Parts: sequence; C-alpha cells; structure tokens
Amino acid sequence: MLLRAWAEDITAPIERVTAALSRVRDDPTVGADALDDDGWVALLGASGAQLDELCDLADAARRRATDPDVLTFVVNRNFDTGVVSRLGPADPGLDELVAEAVGLGATEICMQGPLPAELPADRYVGLVEEITGAADGLHLHAYRVPEVVDGAERAGVSVVEHLERLRSAGLGSVPGTAAQVLDDTVRAQLSPTGSAPPVAGWVDVIQKAHRVGLFSTATMLYGHIETPAHQVAHLRLLLEIQRRTGGFSELILMPLLPENVPPHLSDAASRTASERETRAVHAVARLMSAGLVDHLQVAWTKLPATTVDLVLRGGADDLGGLLLDGTLMPDAGPEAGRVLDAAAVVDIAARAGRTPRQRTTRYEVPEPARQLPLPQVSS
Repeated sequence: MLLRAWAEDITAPIERVTAALSRVRDDPTVGADALDDDGWVALLGASGAQLDELCDLADAARRRATDPDVLTFVVNRNFDTGVVSRLGPADPGLDELVAEAVGLGATEICMQGPLPAELPADRYVGLVEEITGAADGLHLHAYRVPEVVDGAERAGVSVVEHLERLRSAGLGSVPGTAAQVLDDTVRAQLSPTGSAPPVAGWVDVIQKAHRVGLFSTATMLYGHIETPAHQVAHLRLLLEIQRRTGGFSELILMPLLPENVPPHLSDAASRTASERETRAVHAVARLMSAGLVDHLQVAWTKLPATTVDLVLRGGADDLGGLLLDGTLMPDAGPEAGRVLDAAAVVDIAARAGRTPRQRTTRYEVPEPARQLPLPQVSS
C-alpha cells in the first residue's frame, strides 16, 4: 500500500460513501463482514451530513452493545517502569506510591516502559510482586509487547514462560499499545531502528498473553503516514485475533500527536489527525467490531475536549482512566499533570447525555467501598 502525506485528511467521493452507508444502514448487526475493504475505506472518508449519519449509526451500535445510558471510567494511576524500578533513598517507596493511589480511589495501576538495562532481569517480575502485594484488590495492567519480549530474553526463557511468571506474580492484563499500525511498511517508517516488533511478532506475543490467561487492550495509532486502507486492515487483524482468543477487553484509537513523533519524523509532523478523521475512524471501528469487542474507549488525553464530546456521541462508550498523580511523586508516570477529577467526569457524561459509572479494569462494578464519590449534576 502507498503511504499518505503526514496526517493528510483523505475524504471519499460522495457516491461511494452513499453506497456504503446504505449497506450499513440495512444491516442491523453490522460487524466487519458487513462491507468489503473498499466500503469501509469509503466510510473513513465520510464528511458533512454523511459523517453525521455514520456517527449516528455507530452510536446506535454502541447502544446495542453496552448500557446505552452510561459512560464508564476507571480510577487508575500510571507508573513508568524506568522511574519506579530505581527509586532512591530520597524518593517515596513503591509501596507508598501504591498505597497513595489506592487511598485516592485507584483500582488499577498501569505500568509501561522497559526495565533499565543495568537492572537484573527478575525485576520485571519483582515489580509485579511489589505492586500487587502492596494493596488488596488492585489490578495491575503492565508491560507492552516489547517489554514482554525484553523480559523473556533477559531472563533466558520463552515468552510463554515469562508471561506465566508475570501472571503468577499478580499481573492481571497487558497493554495493547505498541501495536501502532499493524503493517510492516508503516512500522519501518515510524521505527527505523527496529524498536517496534514486526507485525507477526506483535501478534504472536499478544496471542500468547491471551492464552496464558491475561487479557489486553487493543489499540491503533492513527493520523500519520498510514492510509484509510491501512486502518481497515489493522482493525480486521485485531478482530481476527479477537475471534481466536477473545482476549481484548476494549478498543482504543489514539492519534499520533506531533510532540510524540520520533525525532527522525519531526520535520514532517506538522499536524495531527483532523476532527473529521477522528470521528470517522471511531465510528468505523465501532461498526466493524460489533459483536466482537463491546467497548470503545476515547483517548481523552490526546484529543480536544470538543472532539471527545463528539466521539462519545459517535460510538465510544468509555472514558478510560482518570490518571491520578497524587502528591508523593506526581511525575512517577507518563502523562503527569493530565488528570480527570470526579467533577470533570460528571460534566463530560452530562454533555454526552449519560450517567457516569465507575468500572474495574474488567468492566465490572467496584465494591461500594472502592467507588469514587461523584458530585451531583447541577441543574
């Protein structure tokens, strides 16, 4: 497949979009097989009134798949593996950081990033034991595919054995990030040093994680050099994995922001995905995943508030994590300073016409004692 100019906004001819919309409109169950690749590509290029109709169809699919009147969220805290693995004498202990997060209402810790090269390989497992041992009922969501591979190689064991050790130590799930776009040409352009695993390697590890009993998120990084055809192929591959393993808990679509672009592409990355593209890609993802993945999360840290509102009215049912920082060591995790409080969650839900509901990582309702108090909506 050809690549596009950086974040070029590609629209489709009206007649192609009209034909695809007609077929989706007439198929109440939708799903990836409702259209061929060309049909989904056409819908990714919808604009104007046709985009509005596409988003309405996606929101109807959301209402069929989830509680139609609810916006879910999870209370969590992010850790950077490199930071929390080498806390010094002047820093709070890892157990203190976990205790603070739980005291603020967190039911989940999310940890990403490689273990520093100078630390022993068993720290990958040791960190899991320390975090999950510091508080009861805490879910640890940690280690992307590259970190799983690194841990296995450094320990001299197979990926499956390493995953089993992590699960036995208390790991609950793994992030599906590092998927980027599952096309080797695109990945080679984004990560020419080979830091991103090839498509076959990513698929192999994520399926092994599912098969040892760890679930994961499914993600797509869009709005750069990939084309609508790449996006459709990526979503189809994720859905094929879901048919085989059933291990994806939710789908998260994230635009590549200019500030996060690899240095070798910084000169080209002058913009990010348009609002039109963001709405279309979320709507298409909801329709393609119908019957396979119930939850579509909006990446609120990477989108303007107005776009978050539009996506929540166009297929997304989940707000993701609040990303608590705490006061002991706010910069212990990535995206420090990007926190949603209870009032913000209530306001976002109200604008979407829904009621906020706290969830666990598994999309269950937390025990009453672990539920965050929410303010009442002002009249």
